[in-house]
Amino acid sequence: MALAEHLRTGLRGEQLAARYLRDADYTVIAANYATRRGELDIVALDPLDGLHFVEVKTRSPGGRFPPAKAVDSEKKKHLISAANTFLRHTDFGYRGVHFDIMEVILYDLNDAELHLITDAFRQRALPYERTAPETDAALIKKLMARLFGSR
Repeated sequence: MALAEHLRTGLRGEQLAARYLRDADYTVIAANYATRRGELDIVALDPLDGLHFVEVKTRSPGGRFPPAKAVDSEKKKHLISAANTFLRHTDFGYRGVHFDIMEVILYDLNDAELHLITDAFRQRALPYERTAPETDAALIKKLMARLFGSR
């Protein structure tokens, strides 16, 4: 069964966003991480400043409002709750946690305009945020083991 057009558009936007982040030296830790409170589109590690929870909003050109406007206060609450679940299940320890929005204007499947809004909104302190620094390699290894099991 084929995906509905809006789902195909959203999926393509998430793929392009993940590539954009990897090209900017982020390590994508998880994509479409589902919790009871919602889904995290992309969880990525920036070697310079910590963990980024990236909400991807994809739209066709000519919209009345920028894609980021779709992230209202209710959506922010769900993202924060999902981020807490992620942090609790991964025993995350690093320098910082950020909530970003990636706006994707999709002209066609291979042509898009991307705009990353870093720290689009803030949460003062997440209950499960840790402050003990770790090396990037050690952190990635630990996160992968927690998410996908030891290998």
